[in-house]
Amino acid sequence: MIVPRSRLLFWVALVVLPFSLIGMEDPAAALVSWLAIGGLAALAVVDALGARAALAGLSVEMPAVARLSKDRQAKLEVRIRNPRQKPRILRLALGLPREIESLQEDALVALPAGSEWSRFAWACRPCRRGNYRLQTAYLEVGSPLGFWGARKPAAVQTELRVYPNLFTERKHVAALFLNRGTVGLHAQRQLGKGREFERLREYIPGDGFDEVHWKATARRGRPITKVFQIERTQEVYVIIDASRLSAREHESNIKGPGKTDLAPGGSAPAVPASTALERFITAALVLGLAAERQGDLFGVLTFSNQVEKFVRARNGQAHYSACRDALYTLQPQIVTPDYDEVCTFIRLRLRRRALLFFLTALDDPVVAESFVRNMDLIHRQHLVLVNMLPPPGVAPVFSDPDVASVDDLYARLGGHLLWNNLRELEKVLQRRGVRFSLLKNERLSAELVSQYLGVKQRQLL
Repeated sequence: MIVPRSRLLFWVALVVLPFSLIGMEDPAAALVSWLAIGGLAALAVVDALGARAALAGLSVEMPAVARLSKDRQAKLEVRIRNPRQKPRILRLALGLPREIESLQEDALVALPAGSEWSRFAWACRPCRRGNYRLQTAYLEVGSPLGFWGARKPAAVQTELRVYPNLFTERKHVAALFLNRGTVGLHAQRQLGKGREFERLREYIPGDGFDEVHWKATARRGRPITKVFQIERTQEVYVIIDASRLSAREHESNIKGPGKTDLAPGGSAPAVPASTALERFITAALVLGLAAERQGDLFGVLTFSNQVEKFVRARNGQAHYSACRDALYTLQPQIVTPDYDEVCTFIRLRLRRRALLFFLTALDDPVVAESFVRNMDLIHRQHLVLVNMLPPPGVAPVFSDPDVASVDDLYARLGGHLLWNNLRELEKVLQRRGVRFSLLKNERLSAELVSQYLGVKQRQLL
């Protein structure tokens, strides 16, 4: 496909229009006018043929998989093949999906002489998590005289994986991942003596009778004591609710990183409101990093009205990547969560005692009743911690003094009643040994890590 350029329009206006007027006014000059116009037309035709030849051999290659982070600036590597190795100016455009924003619609790339391959970095910023396809790039090269632009689409097959943005959590959990070596180390008292058997040793006066290994004592003819150690490979699972209540948006006070535009007040703009599921996924991945640092096994389970994905607890960088790949495409489903299904699944598949983090919403009375009923299946075998983000307006009635109208007053009363119901639910779950917490949106990841480290220190698992 060829399109006219501004240079052709300029010469048409400079040659065709004046000579047409001259030929109409002076019949004697008609022949000269037609020769001038015909000469320009001949040059345009020859130049159009040269434009088609200029695109011959040009192709575009991109990586098969490009990994990006939501709301963070990224660059896509584009490789352009120029088999003739002649210098030329190429106009390039990418058919990006609407979820991938770019400040430029196209770019001019200078292909140097004597080089078959050239590289170009295309700046973009993903605005939504998920998996997308980039299938087409568009090329345009000018003709030898610059009258025409020859265009053609170039097929590319690139998978764009947009992962959750963990960079915004850096201020709250950065201290956990700092590698300070041995500088500033100090002893910290570990509660308890551990539950994992390590070895046998001779009896020492003061050892309890519950620590004596009676079979070894009978075999050896002298008292033998069991020695236990702190558990190092415990299983930690994050169970994410991807049903209808996880699609609610929650405001955040976290400032957006890496943005050059400023808010009207001159400060960095806040991260826009995100769904509860977005926060759940981010917090789960941060908790996975913490479990990896502590040497524990980490796994994920997602559900809606059925169990969606399950990754059994393991450790290692490859396993963390598998958990991230299982979560980054997760989207909320407009269905009611089925706790019967997920708790039965946990009961049958998780035989070893594990630490279970439920990330869900229990402000619906019917959903909360179903959750409490199904906790009887798993709470005796596993340690269950339930966390949810408070819905908008849920707070004690006198916690917000800014009440401007009667409508605001009734809204605060409604939020107080819902808050009181959640407090009652907390007491019901506590009697079953299940911990329930309402966590702030911007502190969700840090609070989950804090709960996990508290369980580790107190050896509750």
